[in-house]
Amino acid sequence: MSDDRTFEDLVREAAEASVDGWDFSWFEGRATEERPPWGYARSMAERLAGASAALDIQTGGGEVLASAPVLAPLTVATEGWPPNVARATALLHPRGAVVVASPEDAPLPFADAAFDLVTSRHPVRTHWSEIARVLCPGGTYFSQQVGSASAFELVEYFLGAQPEEVRGARDPRRAGAEAEAAGLEVVGLQEARLRMEFRDIGAVVHFLRKVIWMVPGFTVEAHEPRLRSLHERIRDRGPFVAHSTRFLIEARKPGTPRSL
Repeated sequence: MSDDRTFEDLVREAAEASVDGWDFSWFEGRATEERPPWGYARSMAERLAGASAALDIQTGGGEVLASAPVLAPLTVATEGWPPNVARATALLHPRGAVVVASPEDAPLPFADAAFDLVTSRHPVRTHWSEIARVLCPGGTYFSQQVGSASAFELVEYFLGAQPEEVRGARDPRRAGAEAEAAGLEVVGLQEARLRMEFRDIGAVVHFLRKVIWMVPGFTVEAHEPRLRSLHERIRDRGPFVAHSTRFLIEARKPGTPRSL
């Protein structure tokens, strides 16, 4: 978006916009991000179509799960943030899916071996022992996750240089090791580094309000000097470029799959 709106106008618009769910349509024309090459939503949908009982963890507003043309006969989603629970319920109940309010750090409120497919897109944290517990023998966990140092050009613009243990905290190899430690077999692991462009300061503000773990405690007031400086940089030099990192992990619970 190229216009002559002021810093105040752009920030006010972004600060007033809803950040519920995982709908990123607000960024149209204002920010872009390359898509990973593996097509998570399509691959998830293929697995859902062949599952008998499926669980989507940290579903957000349910948008990604609802994009699947066919859901498993029993499809359940969990979400911990109340506005997203309401949004996901409205979207998924008409599809016959059940939405369960469950804090992200709490044990999953389901019986052992309840699901033959567990999915999750961008979980804040992966509780591998719980995933292994609720998967039936032969069941699959399929997840796209945020990788190491994702969008750290933006993070470090506001927070300064981060220590190596923070930059490498979401290493896909560590995720694979944790999956195996929980008794799962990793059958697929892919990584991608993807270009992001922020074309106005409003896009930056909206992104940091929506993806709250990037700059913890972010507010416009607390970061106004850096925001103004970045606004001027974008205005004078063009889009602010960062790089997101993603990985796709598929893990299987050993054993013979149950009959459908």
